Formats: sequence, structure tokens, C-alpha cells
Amino acid sequence: MSVAPERISYEELEELISWVNHIHGFDFRGYSRASLKRRVTRIMDIHGLNLFDLKTMMVNDLPFFEEFIVQITVNVTEMFRDPSFFRSLREKVIPYLTSFPRLKVWNAGCSTGEELYSYAILLKLEGLWERSFLYGTDINPRVLEKAKAGVYPLTDMKQYSENFQGTAYPGSLADYYTAQYDAAAISNELKKNTLFSVHNLVSDGVFNEFQVVSCRNVLIYFDSELQNRVLQLFYDSLCPFGFLCLGAKESLRAFEMAGKFRVIDKSENIFQKVG
Repeated sequence: MSVAPERISYEELEELISWVNHIHGFDFRGYSRASLKRRVTRIMDIHGLNLFDLKTMMVNDLPFFEEFIVQITVNVTEMFRDPSFFRSLREKVIPYLTSFPRLKVWNAGCSTGEELYSYAILLKLEGLWERSFLYGTDINPRVLEKAKAGVYPLTDMKQYSENFQGTAYPGSLADYYTAQYDAAAISNELKKNTLFSVHNLVSDGVFNEFQVVSCRNVLIYFDSELQNRVLQLFYDSLCPFGFLCLGAKESLRAFEMAGKFRVIDKSENIFQKVG
């Protein structure tokens, strides 16, 4: 292996994107080039690889390739991240959801599942859990295994519990997990109405009709063309008057889809399908 890593050029990055798609079927063509370049360069620096060595490792070492995908895809999540967002759901979205006989929620880009379980707790507290089903999808099969297990470091629960208290819901987050030595296991009750599966927002299509689609802080890593395509996918996946939830740094204002939604909460980026 080379001991002197070389930084990847944008031309080489395009070659790598095409190569990964051809060999492994992961399509990163719509991802922000600047973000991809930073992450690929970091991987090359950590392992002391040039481009040739990187490609060789990804062909011959499956665990390395799986770790490459983990590092390239963004997996930053918390339970009840941004408590004000969940307060807004409680006040402005839940009253609509109570009118649906069945509720289906799609958490796209769910990573290790903390946000999906936050929705599960929210729906349980609102008395809607028994008629709800939650789908969590991600491009990364490794993080989905963690999501299915629903086991998180006990040290993370302090922050998650503070987030939960910020939602102004009664009780404690500890009501929904069991402490096991240094880990916290989400209760089986919250797992029974959930399904985690691989779905690529770049290339996969509509697979159900949902009352809520939540994809928070994922679009910011896509280029504008892919953002438009994914927003169309979300629109097509929503039932009439269903809700789209985006991240704090994301908005519909600059996109052609903006006219097909009405703003429910501008500051929390919650929208309702009206077209």
C-alpha cells in the first residue's frame, strides 16, 4: 500500500462514483460533490491509500467496502432530536392524524433508527400506536441492522432523555427501554409495528402510500437535481393531505414542488400535501 496518500481530484471522484455504481450498485451520482470529496479524502488519509489502492480494497475486502459506505453516507441521529420539532408535530400534525383509520409513517434515511423510535413513542403517547405502522429505510444495510436491534449505548440516553423532556410530554424516556449493563434496549412493544429495509432515494421508487414522510437532514447532501427528484418521490408517496417533514437546514422554497405543499410550520419545515 502507498504510505503517502494523495488527495482525490474531482475528475477522479467522478471515476470513483461511476465505478462504485457499476461494481457494487450504489448510486452516488446525485450526491453533493463537495461533501463526497471531503469524505472520500478522509477515508484515504486515514488508511494511507491512493485511488488505485482504495479501489483495490473495495473489490477485495468486503468489510472495508461496507465501512466505506458507512463513512460516505451520513449517519447522525438522536432520539427526539430538536424537541421543538416534536412539539410542533404534537400541536399541528397529530390533530390531523387522528382522523385517519390507519397511519403509515416513512422515515427515509433512518440511519440507526433513533428517530423512527421517537415517532413510535410519540404515536403511543397520543394513543395512535395500535393503528400505526412505521417504515424505516436507508441505503446502508449495516446501520439498518442496528436499527432493527434497537440497542443503543446507555451513555447516549442522558442526551436523549433531555431531548424527550424538551418535548413537554409526560413521563420519562426510560419508560420505553430496558437498561442492560451499558446498553439500552428499546421495548418490544415499540418494535412490533416497525419494518426496516434498504431503499435508495437515488434510484428506488414509491413502495407505499403514507400519511407522514419524514426525511430530516438528508437532502442537504444531494445536488439540486436529485433534491427535486426525491421531493417528487415523497410527494407521490404521500396520501392526499399527508405530511412531509424536512430538516432544519432544508426547505421547499427553492424547488418546483413548493406549490404542491402548504406550510404547516415554517421554522420546523413541516409541510402538507395539497396538490
